[in-house]
Amino acid sequence: MDQEDRIALFLDYENLALGARDHRGGAAFDFRPIADALAERGRVVVRRAYADWSYFDEDRRMLTRSHVELIEIPQRMGASRKNAADIKMAVDAIELAFERDYISTFVICSGDSDFTPLVHKLRELNKRVIGVGVEGSTSGLLPPACDEFLYYDRLEGVDIPPARGRRARPTTRQAGAEQRPPEPEREHEPEVDRRPTGEEPGRDVDALAVFVAQSVAGLQGSANGEVTASRLKRTLLRKDPTFSESDYGFRTFGELLRHLAERNVIELGEGPAKGDPEVSLPEHGDREVAFGLLRGVVADLGSGGNPVALSGLKNQVRRARPDFSEKKLGYRSFLQFCKAAATAGVLDLRWSPEADDYLLTTQT
Repeated sequence: MDQEDRIALFLDYENLALGARDHRGGAAFDFRPIADALAERGRVVVRRAYADWSYFDEDRRMLTRSHVELIEIPQRMGASRKNAADIKMAVDAIELAFERDYISTFVICSGDSDFTPLVHKLRELNKRVIGVGVEGSTSGLLPPACDEFLYYDRLEGVDIPPARGRRARPTTRQAGAEQRPPEPEREHEPEVDRRPTGEEPGRDVDALAVFVAQSVAGLQGSANGEVTASRLKRTLLRKDPTFSESDYGFRTFGELLRHLAERNVIELGEGPAKGDPEVSLPEHGDREVAFGLLRGVVADLGSGGNPVALSGLKNQVRRARPDFSEKKLGYRSFLQFCKAAATAGVLDLRWSPEADDYLLTTQT
């Protein structure tokens, strides 16, 4: 038990419950999936929910059965109930951070960006912070501030209404032709919700391979020891607090790593502890094949020993091999990949001021 994380849970209940109902087709909020998700992460020693409970009378018994302490924030004339709840919750969290040193993790259940300064302060106090919010009502500022962010809609055990489900098809939605103008926006919402990386073009396995390979390459380059699966998972969560292997169809992070190892994206070796393998990029295999591909393309384009400009070369490589991606090999750019090939002695690479570009020639 000494090695377990002690968790303090704070629920901005009005934000969470109303967000669930407004953005999930009127579905009632269920606390159990949150409790189950936190049970996997440590021992919850504090559970508090803040609201004017006269507005949520039906939810009292559900939370009481789950041993949640209900903090009453009554509505007063001339006062904002929402601000009063937010301030009380923030004050209690900071007080607990100073008074209970054994609490290592704080869970802030809200999608309100007003809690971002609280998250920053808790992390400054060396506390791990997990956020929980409904996708449709969570501010874009809050998830990146947390160490990990869980979308309530994706938690195991949350029922997904067919009309608002991330995997529901547009044909199952309301069939009113007169409401066709807003329909495309709603059809695209589920796709965005399922892929919370924002600017990233999709949560498919290819994008995942790039994400993992780049992270492993960065960790290996930092020269801070071996890259274990647990260290890699922490790094992925720091880069994207909403990351979850379940979004890609994997039950565990180990299953995800084994899948990528089978695709030769990474290599797994014996780690310092059972169940925590060492993760590395393949030293040979695909990388050597890619170097050979690059050399062959440069040789064909520069027949007679003529140099080939870097600009446009990647397109030529992709014509020869459409699935080529230097990022899957752990390189952040095509130039970095070419520099690695030059370092390996596969070809020559030099900067030409006259051409204002890098020039590549094959080794003779």
